Amino acid sequence: MAVVDPYRSDKSYHWDIRNAAEDDMPGVIECDVVISGTGAGGGICAEILSQAGLRVILLEEGGLQTSTDFRMKEGEAYDNLYQQGAARATKDGAITILQGRTVGGSTTVNWTSSFRTPEQTLKHWQDVFGVKHSAESLDSSFSWVEQRLNITRWDVAPNRNNQLLADGCQNAGWSWKSIPRNIKGCWNLGYCGMGCPSNAKQSMLVTTIPASLEAGATLITRARAEKLIIKADQVDYLAVQPIDRYGKPLEQSFLIKARRYILAAGAIGSPAILLRSSAPDPYNRVGKRTFLHPVCMSVAVMPDKVEGYYGAPQSVYSDHFLWRDGVEGELGYKLESTPLHPVFTSLFALGHGDTFKARMQQLPRMQSTIALMRDGFHEQSQGGQVLLNSDNTPVLDYPLNDYLWKGIRDSLLTMAELQFSAGAASVRPVHQLAKRGGSWPEVREVISNLPMERFKMPLGSAHVMGGCAMGENEKLSVVNSEGQHHQLENLSVIDGSVFPTSIGANPQESVYGLAAVMADSLCNHERLTLYMY
Repeated sequence: MAVVDPYRSDKSYHWDIRNAAEDDMPGVIECDVVISGTGAGGGICAEILSQAGLRVILLEEGGLQTSTDFRMKEGEAYDNLYQQGAARATKDGAITILQGRTVGGSTTVNWTSSFRTPEQTLKHWQDVFGVKHSAESLDSSFSWVEQRLNITRWDVAPNRNNQLLADGCQNAGWSWKSIPRNIKGCWNLGYCGMGCPSNAKQSMLVTTIPASLEAGATLITRARAEKLIIKADQVDYLAVQPIDRYGKPLEQSFLIKARRYILAAGAIGSPAILLRSSAPDPYNRVGKRTFLHPVCMSVAVMPDKVEGYYGAPQSVYSDHFLWRDGVEGELGYKLESTPLHPVFTSLFALGHGDTFKARMQQLPRMQSTIALMRDGFHEQSQGGQVLLNSDNTPVLDYPLNDYLWKGIRDSLLTMAELQFSAGAASVRPVHQLAKRGGSWPEVREVISNLPMERFKMPLGSAHVMGGCAMGENEKLSVVNSEGQHHQLENLSVIDGSVFPTSIGANPQESVYGLAAVMADSLCNHERLTLYMY
């Protein structure tokens, strides 16, 4: 089947796409709405607002890479499509953070897992943070995005990496399900993290952004939303900094004058813009309570081939331990698998020399299981804080404490038991001091004695949430339940940074659903305002 690249099709000839690093930009550009970020929040907002007749400008730090450019090569993809070349990490370097930096944001490079916000999470937000949204009130919004982005259960047989996760849960008596995915005509290649070469992934890159451009929106790439210029209780301008492909600022900046400003730069980027702008923050909430779903991993070697580098990366999950001690009890975790491409796998193979070589030689028989920690629901789980470096670029400071370490050790025990239940020949927790063991009792003893310390216990995350929490109580939040900034009348934040805690599930559909509600409300307001002029 031929792949149609919408950005190189006949209909794209009139689309307004500019590269701030290469094109001459006017000193001031005017529009109705400027959106900083083209990921899940920005993409949904752009489509809804532009199709309502508003003049929309979309800003993206990264470049425009499309299916024509996606060659399923790890080195190219990590360098071109991710923040800091996939080397972003917390301030102390203890947690690797994978985030997209390209048109479509992380929706272009994620593994397509799509979940509605859990009811337990929404109820907690209502009870503790005064958020207005509920599972019932968001139902129609989630239904719309599921139809718009073709989010459905993956009915194709899972690859063996994911099937072994299901087998282990089944044999242990634990619940598991298939993962809904935002795909249409998926070729089941397994290279989702490197950009979809078949355009089957219904990311913002191939859905809402082309629809916005067709409706008259403008897309400006290599453009960093640097600073909001504030006058009284309004944003007056947005200062935009052109950057090169490495994120280095170029000489000529420009201004955007809009009636409405939307931050959709993600849970590190949006707080950073507010911090750089010295935006009103009377209760010191900006950048605070930023969450990660910290992830740890266990690797099994199976008796026969797994070949986890082929097939849909994530298609099976288990929430058996997610709410194991209630919403506010011990740290719960979600179980999933990861793809096992060589460069990605080398990051957690650990060791060096002959040890590293021997581990990588087992790649065809490896099975990976990960645990996503549900952070932010307990008084001992306050997340991290977005700060600014000396050059005004953001960094996340995320402290690690005993509450988190206990949850991680518990999850390592769970994953090892699961993998042996699935028939593993050996299991090795991904820890600098862990050796693989050939039986569940042996590995249980190993895990029980591992020191839970940063760097010795490698952690990662692809889910950054919080930092601009929503709620009706200004003392606990930055924006209200509609994403409207509490102190600045024409500023909204519409992305994962508005979550008061982590989600407890892969967050892209949560962002989609909330963005649709917020954009619809904003659209009605802005259209009424427009007609008054």
